[in-house]
Amino acid sequence: MTPSASSLAFVESPVQLLNVLEWAHAEGASAPGGAPLLDAVPSQPSRAATRGPASGGAPAAAGPGPAGRSAAPASWLRIVVLPPTDPMSRGQLRRMAGLARDEGYEVVWQEARGGRLAPLKALAALCKDVRAARRVVVGDPFSRYVQLLLTLVRAEELVVVDDGTATMEFVAQTARGERLVRWHRIGGGGLPGRVRELAYAPVSATARRRFTPAAGTGRRVEVFSSMPVTVHGAMTLRVNEFAWTRARFGPPRLTKGTDLVGTSLVETGVVDPARYLDAVRALTLEHGATRYFAHRRESAEKLRTLSEATGLEIVRPDLPLELIARRGPVGRTIVSFPSTVVHTLPYALTGTGVTVAVCDVDPAWLAGSASPRARSFLAGVTETARDVHRLPAQTASAAG
Repeated sequence: MTPSASSLAFVESPVQLLNVLEWAHAEGASAPGGAPLLDAVPSQPSRAATRGPASGGAPAAAGPGPAGRSAAPASWLRIVVLPPTDPMSRGQLRRMAGLARDEGYEVVWQEARGGRLAPLKALAALCKDVRAARRVVVGDPFSRYVQLLLTLVRAEELVVVDDGTATMEFVAQTARGERLVRWHRIGGGGLPGRVRELAYAPVSATARRRFTPAAGTGRRVEVFSSMPVTVHGAMTLRVNEFAWTRARFGPPRLTKGTDLVGTSLVETGVVDPARYLDAVRALTLEHGATRYFAHRRESAEKLRTLSEATGLEIVRPDLPLELIARRGPVGRTIVSFPSTVVHTLPYALTGTGVTVAVCDVDPAWLAGSASPRARSFLAGVTETARDVHRLPAQTASAAG
């Protein structure tokens, strides 16, 4: 058993793991010239920037790091992967874990789902490290499993890295002292669901207190984010500018075409499937799009329907889109619906000449199951995006 690391990170998605790498890079870069948050944090090994395969294929995730990179272990950080059950997410997570190991970080793959006893076994396996860590980094503050782990945390410092646009809602809800609920959730589950919520309430309340420490308690919460958030109370903010991604990959070769970015808004019950198909068809015709980068949660049936209706080439990325786009090839224009990438891609692709455009979600596209919060949240994602091109209103309404 290796000794406990001073910093312990929990991630449940490929994007969360990418953002932990970005945070670690920023933390290491700050160490030589100033005061890192923990004295145990070393500067990152010096590594030559490399260009990924132009085809966008997967790196040799489990093998040695790229030529010229140091294999010196970064023992101050241990990354615990709590994988979901869907194959696409697991595949991307394994490739991201390979990149993290190439950087010298220890990565632990801990199954916490897939059976009634899996969460308890994972909790027992992680308990010692959680209690020993001097700093805990989490990628999804809404995760019930992460909230359960927080009941064991003794660390005075907590870091929240982006899990996409959910960070915006997390900061807003903690500022208002509200229960942590994902913006697209509308409740339900009947009596069993209400009973589960009641039983879980003490854990949720503890998590809220850990995420919103009072001034003078000695506890600190840092938000490491690319999102347009305003922190409050004892929170501090550090902007994620995707410096690690830009140092390690690219710049990309640009194609003449336009790429569309898919979204899981249909899968989460926010947008009507037929309306979404109409919107993608309209954007394809107007912008001459040729490729569609699928979200990892989009179903195969939905993607097959999109391809048949539009002629788009469906691309299933094997890494988060920020890395795929930075490695290239990528279109000179990237069109997305309101989502995380309209905030992250301008950072990752700065200086490359790529234009990121965002298409508003027309309220008429919303499904009957969409939460009351959906409309204003999606509008806020679009309105606060930096360095993106807002498509004309008629583009969005043309798909209706």
